[in-house]
Amino acid sequence: MRRQQLIVDVVVWVCTPDWQERLKEWILPHVNTKIFNQVLDDFATEYGLGKNKRVLLVIDQAGWHTSDSLKIPEGLDLIYLPAKSPELQPAERLWPLTNEVVANSSPLSLDELEELLVFRCQQLMKQHDLIQGLTCFHWWPQTRAIQL
Repeated sequence: MRRQQLIVDVVVWVCTPDWQERLKEWILPHVNTKIFNQVLDDFATEYGLGKNKRVLLVIDQAGWHTSDSLKIPEGLDLIYLPAKSPELQPAERLWPLTNEVVANSSPLSLDELEELLVFRCQQLMKQHDLIQGLTCFHWWPQTRAIQL
């Protein structure tokens, strides 16, 4: 049986709040400001952000992160990393773990690719110590959530 090569862009966003023992991921077909607005809104809802609970989210300076049409939900503050500094982005250290599930696979459809990625993210969500070890840089101060 001959397989057709599937070449697509798939975006996996991962948030690893230090005070939570859970990981939140979004697997999306592409990236733009509209979709990033939806992700931010979902993130704020998922973690109960608002007037009395705030989160500082560290992100890079991708165009959809800095757009004038970006809508930042209440309780969410963004801090931008310097340009061209992926080594400072904690999530960059997770990509080898998410990529390995598809590295030697040949998914026949986007649905199959998404199933592989969802399965891998679900596995990673159970490995809190591994994720924390990769994403909580030693020079960051130890913090915990506080209610305002």
